[in-house]
Amino acid sequence: MDDLGPARDVVELLKRAGLRVTRQRITVWEVLRAHPHITADTVESLVRAAGVAISKQAVYDVLAALHEARLVRRIEPAGSPGIFEARVRDNHHHLVCRDCGAVADVDCVVGAAPCLEPSELAGFEIDEAEIVFWGLCAKCRAERSGRADRSGRHGQGAAGPPSG
Repeated sequence: MDDLGPARDVVELLKRAGLRVTRQRITVWEVLRAHPHITADTVESLVRAAGVAISKQAVYDVLAALHEARLVRRIEPAGSPGIFEARVRDNHHHLVCRDCGAVADVDCVVGAAPCLEPSELAGFEIDEAEIVFWGLCAKCRAERSGRADRSGRHGQGAAGPPSG
């Protein structure tokens, strides 16, 4: 999944990153390991469900500290709130469903990081490439297909004829 090693020693992970070890930071990171691709609001709910008191501002502060320390990644799919994951230090990308917003990881499509070479560097040294693939997840495709079948369009889907 990633090269951070087992989540068992999150305390050591935080220390190596130069972060103060707090119950809130430990729990936020553990929540993100167990539930990738979630919003700050969902992080807050899950941390509280784990019995840890945390304010909304503290969630944002912890996420910012973990992101700055490169222990979590923030993804911002167009038109969606930022989502967070603990899978870092590999060059993976994301699949996003246009209908329901589901997000899935997809490993780098070609070669090693950054896995894509821009035609012009403009003086930059590239260390990461972020690609978002957009489409429909299996559940949304099935729902669209069911609506199309009931409407008599026979497999054309709710958005029109299939491309290709």
